[in-house]
Amino acid sequence: MNQQAPSSAAGLPVNLAANPKLSSWLKFSADGEVTVSPGKVEIGQGIVTALAQIAADELDVEISRVRMVRASTAMSPNEGVTSGSLSIQQSGRALRHACAEARHIFLTAASDRLGVAADALSIQDGTISGPGNVTTSYWELADDVVLDRDATAAVMPKPVAQRTLAGRSTQRLDIPDKVFSCPRFIHDQVLPGMLHGRVMRPDTARAKLLELKEDGARAIAGVVAIARDGSFTGVVGETEHCVEAALKALQKGATWSQAETLPDENDLASFLKAEPSEPVVIDERAASMPRVKSRTIARQYSRPYLAHASIAPSCAIAQWDADKVRVWTHSQGVYLLRADLALVLKLPIENITVEHMEGAGCYGHNAADDVALDAVLLARAVPGRPVRVQWSRQDEMTQAPFGAAMVIEIEADLDAAGEVVDWRHSVWSNGHAARPGRAAQPALLAAFELEKPFPRMISSNPPQANGGGADRNAIPLYDFPAWRIASHRLLTMPVRTSALRTLGAHGNVFAIESFLDEIAAGRNEDPVAFRLRHLRDERARDVIRSAATRAGWKPERRPGVGHGIGFARYKNTGAYCAAIAEVEGDQDIRVMKLTLAADVGEAINPDGVANQIEGGAIQAVSWALKERVRFDQQRITSASWSDYPILRFSEVPDVEVEVIQRSDLDPVGAGEAAHGPVTAAIANAVFDCLGLRIRNLPITRDSLIAAMELNK
Repeated sequence: MNQQAPSSAAGLPVNLAANPKLSSWLKFSADGEVTVSPGKVEIGQGIVTALAQIAADELDVEISRVRMVRASTAMSPNEGVTSGSLSIQQSGRALRHACAEARHIFLTAASDRLGVAADALSIQDGTISGPGNVTTSYWELADDVVLDRDATAAVMPKPVAQRTLAGRSTQRLDIPDKVFSCPRFIHDQVLPGMLHGRVMRPDTARAKLLELKEDGARAIAGVVAIARDGSFTGVVGETEHCVEAALKALQKGATWSQAETLPDENDLASFLKAEPSEPVVIDERAASMPRVKSRTIARQYSRPYLAHASIAPSCAIAQWDADKVRVWTHSQGVYLLRADLALVLKLPIENITVEHMEGAGCYGHNAADDVALDAVLLARAVPGRPVRVQWSRQDEMTQAPFGAAMVIEIEADLDAAGEVVDWRHSVWSNGHAARPGRAAQPALLAAFELEKPFPRMISSNPPQANGGGADRNAIPLYDFPAWRIASHRLLTMPVRTSALRTLGAHGNVFAIESFLDEIAAGRNEDPVAFRLRHLRDERARDVIRSAATRAGWKPERRPGVGHGIGFARYKNTGAYCAAIAEVEGDQDIRVMKLTLAADVGEAINPDGVANQIEGGAIQAVSWALKERVRFDQQRITSASWSDYPILRFSEVPDVEVEVIQRSDLDPVGAGEAAHGPVTAAIANAVFDCLGLRIRNLPITRDSLIAAMELNK
């Protein structure tokens, strides 16, 4: 039996309290299935599988009976946006409580039917049995049990010891379709009568459409409509081939205004520090017993603008029916997107239905929401017929929001023994969040291009209580006696920025962990020992020790080979991760091996956790060594894979991941824990290999040469 708890909605998990109707989370059918409908979405992180494990565990059914359905504003609980490595924390906890209460309701109904006390009944794969071989099941009771009721917090989930699926690796539910090429992605969706659309945009920064000659495009066979509203212009046709041809004809007939000027990409630090900004002190700590300062060291670190670089360009489908519109999208937040669509279209929110479909690649706020509005505006020109819009690779690399560039300055006052007595950390950056549905104005690209345009949003930062933005992970976990942490959010935004995986944690962890290595080196102290000496959190110490032990720290020095360490706890409240990097260095840096240890509390699917840590680590290698948005004074120039290189399969290092299972602790997400530690570990390994401190990402041949010049 489930343990009883006081009946109080105040005791519910946050997402269940916000969506208390049990029937919005799960439904039972007479044919032997339980349908689970979370508000979080699958974006490649394996959340569908982990949530299915939680539901199956709590309900005592085989996971094969659990049917996971995609999030939709028509039926799913509103769980906001799938981001910040919060799906297990938020949706998993809510679903576990909802399933626990549903199980209790069914046991009560079975007790009434069978005439047996509820606490004498047991459940096995949905069959409810009791003394005297009396039986019924979820499926027999499905039509009689009413789940259209609010959760009450009257039932506690099972204790960990009674769970059978949580903590065990389970095959991903979404993988078979992807391996065997079964249609699953929105890019593969075909609807009856579907048309295709493309949108024309300038290749120069924020130019406006002054004049358009449409004759050439209208003459192309298969063109159904050309839609224009201010600078927003698109074409709808019967085939992708005809709309591509029509788009080229439109581009030839377009006259644009002069572009806005972009900053100097080779001196982003000066630009970021010179722009008007909103300064905020994030945290301050005063020393209880101030020590005498002997000297001060100061360093500056930076990262460039980064592209989401989704493997498949963004895609959406929209269909109008009178004054109602239905949208299929790979957005991370279907309810938030619906809110912005309602603002742009001036429609009641109930007239808009947004349904999630998986997309091939998503690492934050990419162009999924933008292309959804594109599809809606083009579909309005052909009422009744669905219109599929897919961005080009150039669109994806130049028009989607970028991860914000950052410059970080850290100063440390040291005493005569080289110990830190005061620490100062300042970061300059655009805001890291401009997602839809969070402001009085829409945050969608086409909304800025209309005849009556909405104002362009200046990206903001989530509050520190929610993990922060540019300041994410800026507060050190280390036991320094005093510090002051400050963030400067730019109030101008020549380059559009929004949430990219980890937000500011990537840059801040890279800076902090690199700076710590410099202090340890100055003391001639082992960097692992230095970190352990300044950490009180035993879970933090455990991941560092585990990674170091598995990597055989510190391996015997070999010519041209270096080793480095990086550590962080994501958001200072989430997953712990430590990384050891082994690199080879000559004219270029190659990462040969990464050894990682992670602690996510209870690992629901350990294999899934390891996959997320490994995937994040490999992406971090790409960010650290290769990725950088390129632009001149007028346009983004990194418009293709050749201009924006990412890590190749032949360059992927060996990766070992140790997951520290802590079944007694609440689970947290793993998807963003590795990026900062891995980047810092690589930079520190470069120093170990070549004696060069690289403080400006990415670590390329040019940055190595620049570091050599500084060392002369």
